[in-house]
Amino acid sequence: MAAISPQLSDDLWQTATVLADAARAAILPHFRSAGLETESKGAVGFDPVTVADRAAERAMRDLLAVHRPQDGILGEEYGPQPGQSGLTWVLDPIDGTRGFMSGTPTWGVLIAVADDSGARLGLIDQPFTGERFEGGLGRAAWRSPHGAGTLAARAPRGLDQATLFTTFPEIGSAAERAAFARVAQDVRLVRYGMDCYAYALLAAGQIDLVIEAGLHVYDVMAPIAVIEAAGGIVTNWQGGPAHEGGQVLAAANAEVHAAALARLNG
Repeated sequence: MAAISPQLSDDLWQTATVLADAARAAILPHFRSAGLETESKGAVGFDPVTVADRAAERAMRDLLAVHRPQDGILGEEYGPQPGQSGLTWVLDPIDGTRGFMSGTPTWGVLIAVADDSGARLGLIDQPFTGERFEGGLGRAAWRSPHGAGTLAARAPRGLDQATLFTTFPEIGSAAERAAFARVAQDVRLVRYGMDCYAYALLAAGQIDLVIEAGLHVYDVMAPIAVIEAAGGIVTNWQGGPAHEGGQVLAAANAEVHAAALARLNG
């Protein structure tokens, strides 16, 4: 993992802030609007995208062309763009488009900076509530219209006292659903449909676990940076790196991570 100088760190955070502000401006006019049109990107199943997704990513890409033209870009809507710096901006303009089109405030803008080792900086922004969660390069912070503070994941507690979130009840394959059920039956509370907001709440010390499958790189990079900066742990279901997506286990601390990992693997 290459060192990032304080000057570069400041520049990356300033750029991330500019991108998040631009994404907010592009998205909010469409949220809960009567005429919002939704398309499905997938030939099989329902994989929604809206004009807001595309407008937000376009706005962020345009700004990167001005502020960080040497960096690569990987975005959900417009794919990869190679760079020369060794750094890549990983963008998910609306993580949780199903929630967005349904009017729930659980979606968010995900912005990360990654290198070959994984996520170095991550930002989770919820434009409608005005909340922003930032982690990496010496930062672990949240701010909202109601205040601001330092991100800190929850202290250890037994699995039977834990709160577990996931987005879809029908998680992954039949085998993955069975593995999830083994954890779910042992925790105190399970909640569904939270999209990226679940990862923000874990970093903010509100919940203990997020378990998901079938994720993409742009779904996980920003949450990994934010949660790790808050003292949490994010791995795959085998305990290895999760930054390439797939199966993801996010935990508030090593103890609850170990307990959940053991149940996932039977």
